[in-house]
Amino acid sequence: MAYVIGAKCTKCGHCAEVCPVTAISEGTPIYKIDAEKCVDCGLCAGECPVEAITAG
Repeated sequence: MAYVIGAKCTKCGHCAEVCPVTAISEGTPIYKIDAEKCVDCGLCAGECPVEAITAG
């Protein structure tokens, strides 16, 4: 089950920087996670300063 980025995203980019499989990219209006690439490591969720990322 991939992680998802919610509406609280501030587009800071911290999540994309720590993703080991580059599954996170800038979207409009928030970042998005490619569920096909996501390996459920949780690094992005731990890095998000506004807790916008949750297990999907």
